[in-house]
Amino acid sequence: MSTITTHILDISIGRPASDVSVVLEVQIDREWKQVGSAVTDGDGRIRSFLTDDASFEEGNYRLTFDTGSYFAANSLESFYPQVSVTFAISDASQHYHVPLLLSPFGYSTYRGS
Repeated sequence: MSTITTHILDISIGRPASDVSVVLEVQIDREWKQVGSAVTDGDGRIRSFLTDDASFEEGNYRLTFDTGSYFAANSLESFYPQVSVTFAISDASQHYHVPLLLSPFGYSTYRGS
C-alpha cells in the first residue's frame, strides 16, 4: 500500500516549520481532485493524508504548501505564497516522502526516504 508523507524544514531559522497547511491532490483526466489535507506538526511533519484503510494508486499527485500564511504568522515577508510540488507515483506498493526545504525567498524539494 502506497503512502505519502512530507516534512518542512525552515532553513532560514534551522527548525521544522510547524502549523503549515498542506493539500494533497490527484490528477484525474487532466483535472486536479483533492484527496487529503493536513497541517504540519511540531516537528514539521505530516505522517498521513488518508485514513488508515485508504491507499494511493499510480498517477500524478500534487502537494500544495501554504507557505505565505506560515511566514505571515511569523511576521516575515516572503516571495512564494504557495509552493506546489507535482510528482508521480509509479509503484503503488512504495512509500513516497516529499520533503520541502524552505526559506522566505526560496525552496527546494527531493524524493526522500
